[in-house]
Amino acid sequence: MIYKSILILIFFSFNFLAQSGLNKLKNDLNKIVNDKFFEQSQIAIEIFDLTEGKSLFSHNNKLLLHPASNMKLLTSAAGLVFLGPEYEFTTTLYYNGVAEGVTLYGDLYIVGGLDPDLTLNDLDSLVQALKSLEIRFITENIYADISIKDSIYWGRGWMWDDNPDPGAPMLSALNINNNAIEVFVTGNKVGLPGIVSLKPETQFVKIENHSVTVPSTVPGNLNITRDWLNGKNTLFIEGQVRLGEVIDTSAHSNKLNLLKPEKYFLTLFKEHLEKEKIYSYGELDIKTLPSGSIYLAEINRSLAKVLINLNKESDNLSAEMLLYALALKDSAAPAVAKNGIGIIKSLIDSVGLDPNDYSLADGSGVSRYNLVSTELLIELLKYMYKHSEFYPYYNSLSIAGVDGTLKKRMKNTNAENNVHAKTGTLAGVSSLSGYVSAKNGNLITFALMIQNFVEKNSVARRFQDKICKLLANFH
Repeated sequence: MIYKSILILIFFSFNFLAQSGLNKLKNDLNKIVNDKFFEQSQIAIEIFDLTEGKSLFSHNNKLLLHPASNMKLLTSAAGLVFLGPEYEFTTTLYYNGVAEGVTLYGDLYIVGGLDPDLTLNDLDSLVQALKSLEIRFITENIYADISIKDSIYWGRGWMWDDNPDPGAPMLSALNINNNAIEVFVTGNKVGLPGIVSLKPETQFVKIENHSVTVPSTVPGNLNITRDWLNGKNTLFIEGQVRLGEVIDTSAHSNKLNLLKPEKYFLTLFKEHLEKEKIYSYGELDIKTLPSGSIYLAEINRSLAKVLINLNKESDNLSAEMLLYALALKDSAAPAVAKNGIGIIKSLIDSVGLDPNDYSLADGSGVSRYNLVSTELLIELLKYMYKHSEFYPYYNSLSIAGVDGTLKKRMKNTNAENNVHAKTGTLAGVSSLSGYVSAKNGNLITFALMIQNFVEKNSVARRFQDKICKLLANFH
């Protein structure tokens, strides 16, 4: 009898402590939502305990807000659910004509397959395929087949003044180096223009260098941009660069998007052929692969690999290429973004909500036409938790204090190396949604959306980090 009484006492004590912990969490969260910062801005919060299957907190959970890059949670989930982690983005090299001795009497074709992560190393792999045949001369043209995708080069609702930011890349079926170029300017002799170098080095762009080198004691004032207004790949270098100073492209403004990514790819391909002493005498152009062409080589990249860069680094090109890949699921080429949105709407229907309640415009969240709720994000995160592809999804998210867009956040707290989440940032918009393990071991999912503020995004992020710390310490 005494033993039974002790068990009952322990049970009620545990429930009391649990309720006490939940009450404290709610009080702390209510203090946040009632902060003076939110008198002029908006915050929506939804928090759910996945282990115990119960809601912990909700505030404005049906309010429609811009998700920014939290839109990638929907796109990547749709990719895993409808395509699977082993789905491959394939870029293929073909030729037609006759290869005799060291000469290819015919054309080369590079068929784009929407791969967002092609680099110069991949390009060199294709070059090596030709080199292995001991080809030294190509008599005709080198073509890019980009017929798998429509001709729309930007996402719906992207802002005109996002140009030439690399975060708004031009979209093509054939991409290279995120369809961007890095620009470096080094001080030369005083009074002379700075020395310009590119990564990668290429003749694809033209450079108008109007910079001037000034003594190191004079403040530098350099502007590097692209002639986006006239739709040209001409780089403008203007202003002052100090003697001995290098304007490094680790600064965001010195990395620029480029028009016609497929032509960029072809130009780099030809330049790399020439480094291997393989010479083409024809044109670089766009053309659909003819039937009967001969296969040479291919580059394959799984969706599981693409998702790592897509979510951890919040890569917009990756998200848009996945949207087009989704479009191909039920529709023939050329892929159209609208059909990819249709697949995401099917996912929303699967999680138990009405897709017509939301506005979806692109795959990356760059568009301000996107409107979703924390309710939708939480239902999605709950759905993926129960799905067989949960771990590829979970592992693609940035880890607080460890990697991706959360690398510098929540360090030296219980949230570090604990929170797995997707960030989202636009001017006046900051979102964070994902998973965190509470102090008692329960897995919690959360969706936090803040917008309509004029302060720096770091102010909104501090509220998000504080909430994540509260969840990591919750028991």
